[in-house]
Amino acid sequence: MAKVTLEQWRMFQAVVEHGGFSQAAQAVHKSQSSINHAVHKLQESLGVDLLEVRGRKAELTDAGRILLARAGGLLNEAEALEAVAGSLASGEEAVLTLAVDVIFDYDCLFHAIEQFAARFPHTRLELRETVLSGAEELLLQQEADFILSARVPQGFVGEPVARVRFIPVAHPDHPLHHLGRPVARKDLKACRQVVLRDSAVRNRQDSGWLGSDQRITVSNVQTSLELIERGLGFAWLPETRLRESLLADRLLPLTMEEPWEREVTVYLVYADSDKTGPAAAFLIGALRDGLAPMD
Repeated sequence: MAKVTLEQWRMFQAVVEHGGFSQAAQAVHKSQSSINHAVHKLQESLGVDLLEVRGRKAELTDAGRILLARAGGLLNEAEALEAVAGSLASGEEAVLTLAVDVIFDYDCLFHAIEQFAARFPHTRLELRETVLSGAEELLLQQEADFILSARVPQGFVGEPVARVRFIPVAHPDHPLHHLGRPVARKDLKACRQVVLRDSAVRNRQDSGWLGSDQRITVSNVQTSLELIERGLGFAWLPETRLRESLLADRLLPLTMEEPWEREVTVYLVYADSDKTGPAAAFLIGALRDGLAPMD
């Protein structure tokens, strides 16, 4: 059993911070006698003197200085624990898991997470980045509270929240940009395609044109971008992730013989919308606010 209480440490800290017992009593709205009693019991229980009263001022002993430093961390942890308990008591979720397809607009995602972190500091957010059917699989396995995905699992309802355009791109020096004519299907077949691997484990699916004899398969959009920027292939990539590369002319859209740009709708899908708590509702609202309105 602990011999001292958090309240005793708080009273001791208040006396030091405010320079005396009467000053501490005014600051924490307690009687001077109750503060005197708390600090006396603290010293008695610990068996060391923490304060020396000189005139009207209470000063720390060497032992008091050492223990006050440790007590400060203890009191901060206790306050944080009480704040977490208060959040849980009010119905806030302890943990949220969001699975998001890597084609989603990350600028919007990060801005929403910034707002979420400020509003719900005690709710842990687990972000699962997925490709193709990966988010769908996590939802079906009950490993995500909600997903942002281009695929809606059977038996679930998806709310369309964004459209993402895929653009065929390559490095400006890539041979496909120097044919002197629009790029045909046969031209692509002779070049290396960089492909994103489906992050699902059970039922992986391919997406996009995969007719190239040469192929590099990666699991991350950033890796795909860096490979293409080094001239190692071409790819269809989401416009949401291409902005910097296109603005800096590190990549250029391919001029295609066929209209091979395509649009994909991203859906918001809940594991169980009836169980959506305040933290999840806030994060979803912040995401919606950051997205361009759907036509």
